[in-house]
Amino acid sequence: MCGHCGCSGDKARLSTPGSEIHRHLHHEGDSLQLQQALLAGNDELARQNRDWLTAHGITCINLMGTPGAGKTRLLEATFAHAPRQAGWPPMAVLEGDQHTQNDARRIQACGGRVVQINTGTGCHLDAHMIQAGLATLAAPDGALVLVENVGNLVCPALFDLGEQHRVAMMAVTDGDDKPEKYPHLFAGCGLVIINKADLLPYLKVDLDSIKSALRRLNPHVQILVLSAQSGEGLNAWYDWLLSTRS
Repeated sequence: MCGHCGCSGDKARLSTPGSEIHRHLHHEGDSLQLQQALLAGNDELARQNRDWLTAHGITCINLMGTPGAGKTRLLEATFAHAPRQAGWPPMAVLEGDQHTQNDARRIQACGGRVVQINTGTGCHLDAHMIQAGLATLAAPDGALVLVENVGNLVCPALFDLGEQHRVAMMAVTDGDDKPEKYPHLFAGCGLVIINKADLLPYLKVDLDSIKSALRRLNPHVQILVLSAQSGEGLNAWYDWLLSTRS
């Protein structure tokens, strides 16, 4: 039981698309434990994950954001782009959702290596789920592993997964005030993606206001405005991905 939001984290399930075999993850602990104890246990597992990733030369990126922001579409575009480019590392995905293998199937259809993590009633991924997911994923040394976290702007920000980079994603359709409403997530990410830029002509959205709010939260944040659907701005995303390898 998550001490922050009350979600149940004891029924997380790993699977690969098309597989009838599911691996259940069971969390130990009393749901009434202090939040500090919960996070301390998670942080130790995250440290183990980070050490393992470093030892294998794997770069892990935690992609968090609103439901419907376009996270999976961005990953689809990335898998469509990468095989045509020289110097790209092998890529793999850990997909986080409460239920279904829908997003994992989309990545698999792009030729991507993927493992679905279903959290049941849980609203976020944690370090234990990632540890088990990495073991199932079996990404090769030197790979780029993208974690698509459960669509949520609250709890995912609280849980270190062992990733080296955190990315927040929102869409212009989410409105101007998301950074101010959910400051913890946006302040903790080195990169913020504002997606669905192709819809800007049809919306009353103050893009400058969003950018200003983000920079108040994090003066060093990098902001990319793009459209995963139309392709606008995607080259900047690809360049950023490659920069995480250096």
